[in-house]
Amino acid sequence: MNLAYEVEEAFALGGVLSRAAEHFVPRSGQTEMALAVARAIEGAYPLVVEASTGVGKTFSYLVPALLSGERVLLSTATKALQDQLFGRDLPRLVKAFGLPVRTALLKGRASYLCLHRMEMARQEAHLPDGVSVRALARIEEWSQVTRTGDLAELPGLDERSPVIPFVTSTRENCLGAQCPRFRACHVNLARREAMAADVVVINHHLFFADLAVRESGVAELLPSVRIAIFDEAHQLNETGVQFLGRNLTTGQLLDFSRDMLAAGLQLARGLVDWQGVVAATEQAARELRLCAGKQYPGTKLRWTGETPDGLSAVVWTQALEAVHAACMQACAALDRVSEIAPDFVRLYERATELAERAENFVNACEPGCVRWVDVGTQLRLVESPLDISKAVKSKVLGAAGDAAKSWIFTSATLGDDDKLTWFTQPCGLADAEVLRVGSPFDYERQAAVYVPQDFPKPSDPSHTAKVAESAAAWSRQLGGRTMVLTTTLRALRAIGDALQVAFEYSGDMEVLVQGNMPKRVLIERFREGNTNGGRACVLVASASFWEGIDVPGDALQLVIIDKLPFPPPNDPLAEARSKLLESQGRSAFNDYFLPEAAVALKQGAGRLIRRETDQGILVVCDSRLVSMGYGRRLLRALPPMQRLISEQELMDRLESLTRTCTRGCLQT
Repeated sequence: MNLAYEVEEAFALGGVLSRAAEHFVPRSGQTEMALAVARAIEGAYPLVVEASTGVGKTFSYLVPALLSGERVLLSTATKALQDQLFGRDLPRLVKAFGLPVRTALLKGRASYLCLHRMEMARQEAHLPDGVSVRALARIEEWSQVTRTGDLAELPGLDERSPVIPFVTSTRENCLGAQCPRFRACHVNLARREAMAADVVVINHHLFFADLAVRESGVAELLPSVRIAIFDEAHQLNETGVQFLGRNLTTGQLLDFSRDMLAAGLQLARGLVDWQGVVAATEQAARELRLCAGKQYPGTKLRWTGETPDGLSAVVWTQALEAVHAACMQACAALDRVSEIAPDFVRLYERATELAERAENFVNACEPGCVRWVDVGTQLRLVESPLDISKAVKSKVLGAAGDAAKSWIFTSATLGDDDKLTWFTQPCGLADAEVLRVGSPFDYERQAAVYVPQDFPKPSDPSHTAKVAESAAAWSRQLGGRTMVLTTTLRALRAIGDALQVAFEYSGDMEVLVQGNMPKRVLIERFREGNTNGGRACVLVASASFWEGIDVPGDALQLVIIDKLPFPPPNDPLAEARSKLLESQGRSAFNDYFLPEAAVALKQGAGRLIRRETDQGILVVCDSRLVSMGYGRRLLRALPPMQRLISEQELMDRLESLTRTCTRGCLQT
C-alpha cells in the first residue's frame, strides 16, 4: 500500500479523520493538498503549496507526514502556533491513527527558564521594579514543579515582563558545559528530547538562527530528518534575512555591561575596577545612541556610504571606535579573572564578539548586502542580505546529507501569480513544484468589499482623520465587531486616539489599541467583548495583526484597512531590492512593490472570513484600488467578494449583519 493511497483513505468520507475529528467534512482542496504532499514525500522533492483560508492545510501536511513513518521537522512562524501544533493538532492525529510516534517541542533558549541566571537574579540588587521582584518570586516557586521550564506554561506571565531577560539565557551569556546547573538545564533537556523524537516542532526564528550560528541544536537534528515542513512559509524570507546578516545594538552593549558588573561584584570583587570598566562600555553605548539624535521611533537611516544618512562621519566613526576600545578594555579585565569562574570566560567571548562587530561596521558593507540603522530607544546597526536564496540553496536544499529530503513550504498567501514567484524567487525555490488550492468558502455570499470614493488621497494629511471618523460611524452602526488595520504606527496611534475620543462619553464601545496590552490579551478581550452580549469592541492594530489572528463567528464582521500596504519606498531594504531589480532591467514597481502589497492585502483580508458560516465586510480606504490600473491586479489577489458601490449600501449591509448577530446571540 503506497502513501498516497493511505492518505486518500484517511480523508475519505468514513475514513479515520471523519471518525476522529469532530465536524470533519471531506474537502476536495484539503485532499488535493494532502496527496501532493504525499507525492513530494515519496519523490523526495521540494513542494510549495498556497492553501487558501479554510482548506485545512494543517491536516493536509500532518497526515501524510505521520503516515510516512519518517522523522519529521515542523517549523511554524510563531511560538503560539508551535504550541497549537504540539499541544492540540499533533496529539489528536497521533491518537486517531494509533501511531507509536514520539513528539517534541523545541524553542529558542529565551523561551526556557535558566536556573543559573534565576539564582544570579535573586542576588542582584537592581531588578527593574517591585513588579519584577514579585514576578521573580512566582518564577522561583514555579521552577520547583515545572518539568520543561517553558515560560509559556507559567500562567499570567506577560511575555513583555522586564524580569524575563534576568531568568533566561542567550547564546552570548550561556555558560554551556561550564554552568553549575548544566545537568538540570531545561534547554539541554528540550534538545535531548528533540533528538530522540520522531516529530519535532520548531519555529522559523530558531531554524534560521541555527543556520547562522549552529547553536540551537537544529544543526544536529536536521541530518536525521527526512521530511521538513514549513507552515506560514510567507514569513521565511523576512525571518531569514534577520538572522543571516550582522547586527550590533546599544542594548547588547548595555546587557553585556549589566552581566559583567553582576558577575564581577559577586565573584571577583576588588580584583578589577568593575565600576570603571562597565562605565566605559555604557558610556560608549550612550555616545553611539546619541549620534542619531532625536528621531521618530521606528526611523530607519539609510547607510549606503561610509556613514548613515544625516550623521557626521567623524562623530560616527569615533563612536564606533570608542565601542571597540571599551570592549577591548573589558576583554583585558575579564582575561585577568578568567580562571576564577566560567562566567568570566563567557563574558570574555562576548566582549570579543562585540568588538569584532563594531570593527565590521567601521569597514565597508559586504557585497550583496544592505546596511541601515534602526532608531528607537536603542540604536540597532544592521547588515542584511537582500534575500535568503543563496542560504536556502547552499545550506538547506544543498545540505540534504546522505538521504534526499522532502521540503514542504505552505501558507495561505504566497504570491499573486500562478508560479508564486513572490515567495519562490527570494527563497531560492524557483525549481520547486508549485500548487495553489482555492478556498472552500463562498465569498460571493459570505463577504463584500467596499472602497470609498470620496476619501482624501492617502498622501493627504487629512486621510487618517477621515479613516478614524468613518471607522467610528461604521463600527457604531455594527455595534463593535470591527478591526482597523493600519499600514504605519503613526496611523495606528492617530486612529486609536481619535476613536477613543469619539466613544469617550457614550461609553458604548471599548477601543483596544495595539501596544496598550499584550497581543494575546487584546485578542481575548476583543473576542469576549463582541460575543454573548459583552461590551462592544473596536481593535486598532498594525504590523503583526495583519496575519495569524483567528476570530471566527460574529465577533469580527468588519475589517477596515487604511491604505494599500505598499512597502515604504524609503525603507533601506526595499530601496536596495528595487535597485537590484532595476539593474536587471526589471520593474521595481511591478516585480516588487505590487506583489508585496498584494500579499499583505490578502493577509489583512484573511482576518475576515474564518469559517463557512462567517459573514463580513472588508473596507479599503484607498481609492487607488479602483482608480489606478494596477488596482485590478490587487483586486484579483482578494477573494471574490461582492462589491459595494456606495456608503449607503455599506450601512445597509452593516445593519443587516447587526440584525443577524442579534438573532444569533438571542439563540445562544
